[in-house]
Amino acid sequence: MPETTVIVVGGPTASGKSALALDLAEEFGGTVVNADSMQIYRELPVLTARPPAADEARAPHRLYGALPARERCSAARWQAMALAEIRAARTSGSLPIVVGGTGLYLRALMEGLADIPPVPAEVRAAVRDLHAAIGSPGLHALLADRDPITAARLKPGDTQRLLRAVEVWQATGRSITAWQSDPTAGPPPGLRFLPIVVDPPREALYASCDGRFGRMIELGALEEVRELMRLDLPADLPVMKALGVPELSSYLRGEIDLPAATALARQSTRRYAKRQGTWFRHQLAPVHGSHVISAQYSASLKATVCNLIRKMG
Repeated sequence: MPETTVIVVGGPTASGKSALALDLAEEFGGTVVNADSMQIYRELPVLTARPPAADEARAPHRLYGALPARERCSAARWQAMALAEIRAARTSGSLPIVVGGTGLYLRALMEGLADIPPVPAEVRAAVRDLHAAIGSPGLHALLADRDPITAARLKPGDTQRLLRAVEVWQATGRSITAWQSDPTAGPPPGLRFLPIVVDPPREALYASCDGRFGRMIELGALEEVRELMRLDLPADLPVMKALGVPELSSYLRGEIDLPAATALARQSTRRYAKRQGTWFRHQLAPVHGSHVISAQYSASLKATVCNLIRKMG
């Protein structure tokens, strides 16, 4: 079977990568496949900066708003969904274009996943009950006693990864770090990845982050968070950690005013963008030979990038 080319567009939040993916989809007859761990949830289209309906009408978009907020989407689950969409695009004669800033998802797609055994439902439930009883600091202390290597690289507030690490230890008796150090399954057969990283200068990226959050407020982000709070979801669900959700929730509970919530959310977004940029520069770009666009993406760069794709392809 001939190889299927898959364009992968990565980069930090607010860098313009979604606009690039859409331009490429229009130019080459592509299907845009989401690789953002928050845009996959349907309840927060504004706050997660999902492509608006007008953009989705210009080219097929997949895995945006695909899951309800009460579900958890792991890298393994996303990988299976993404591969199905890539195969569907290939069958229809469309070029798959995967775009997102969740490095774990992109790594799972391009390198495969460690073969960690499934965690039984009863173990997962027991660990979550334990977390409810002793909190994240207590769970972190427990992990430090049983798996100090993993505990050393996790913050007590990183609830999702903390729960996962304890679940794996309880289910397998082995550190999740050890599992992740094992050889992965490797890239999916029959796929050829062409990765592009959008990596703007920090000042431009931070300005984009700040401006975008202000527009989100104007477009209804507060109402989205209000509706999310009405669902009374467990605080450890991934969607509850989406950028802006903790800060706007605090405002809606009357704990802080809106200017303070906005300032904190902008700060969280900038910090997240910085971490993403570091990951893409040091992990995806050098390992996979990515072409790096050292600028905020705009339509003025479309012709240059399209010509690059033609040469790479």
